Amino acid sequence: MNEETLLSIVVPCYNEEAVLPETFKELSEQLRKLKINDKIDKSSFIVFVDDGSTDRTWALIREKAETDAFIQGVKLSRNFGHQHALIAGMETVSNQADCVITIDADLQDDIRAIHALIDKYHEGFDVVYGVRKRRNQDSFFKRNSALAFYKLMAKMGVKLVPNHADFRLLSRRAMQEFKRYQEENVFIRGIIPLLGFRSAKVYYDRRKRYAGTSKYPLKKMFAFAADGITSFSIVPIKLVMNIGFFFVLIGTGIAAYALINWLLGHTISGWTSLILSIWLIGGMQLIAIGVIGEYIGKIFTETKKRPRYTIEITTWNKNK
Repeated sequence: MNEETLLSIVVPCYNEEAVLPETFKELSEQLRKLKINDKIDKSSFIVFVDDGSTDRTWALIREKAETDAFIQGVKLSRNFGHQHALIAGMETVSNQADCVITIDADLQDDIRAIHALIDKYHEGFDVVYGVRKRRNQDSFFKRNSALAFYKLMAKMGVKLVPNHADFRLLSRRAMQEFKRYQEENVFIRGIIPLLGFRSAKVYYDRRKRYAGTSKYPLKKMFAFAADGITSFSIVPIKLVMNIGFFFVLIGTGIAAYALINWLLGHTISGWTSLILSIWLIGGMQLIAIGVIGEYIGKIFTETKKRPRYTIEITTWNKNK
């Protein structure tokens, strides 16, 4: 019997008006079953974090919190981004819950797997990852780009759990340790494996989105991947430096060739080769400046030490 385990489920939301009623229903049902089976404490609850939505997301959360005591809400003052919304929810409950499960509001992660996550926690695991069994619902491009991303991150020395997003369980001590990671450019998927606590995986089949639209279009996916790479690895800078050395070697060879031909009197005008060289090297220089600038930009952001999120109101307040 593990009825003393107080669980909090944290659900970040951004313009999820269309799916929230079903999310309320399904998560409430799973929480009820866990309580009936004495897997969690009767006072366990769900926290919905509104990440600056522009639709009726917060109104729905507030209304639900008024009728169901086990549902609470946190409203951020503006859109801070998915990762920061997750952190806001986790830090809000970190001193109350024995463990926290994070899951997106779109119902694509199989909420029935929550039971298995809790079982692994009771077996003594501090971190339990929800991992997709397969990606057959993804498009050819998304499936292969995701695979390439995980391989690239592995080569750069970043420890990630393949096919794991943000569906996971953390124990209280894992949450407390996570709170010590205060970087502004946060990439939670990369930070959690760094905690070093005993971990396990629970595999599940990902479902189609129940309603609404994806909040991660192609542009955001690429930006998210770039943030992950530059937040955890300096390999891109080393790669640019190695390319620079490579071009220096090529330039040295070309210079030697040109000098020999000049000494032998075989020199001819080389407009085409000159233009190609200028464009090629100029392009590489711009790429190098861009990569270095990306890292400098992150340093600039980190040194300002601004808050990662601002909570405008919660349903725990009397002024709802």
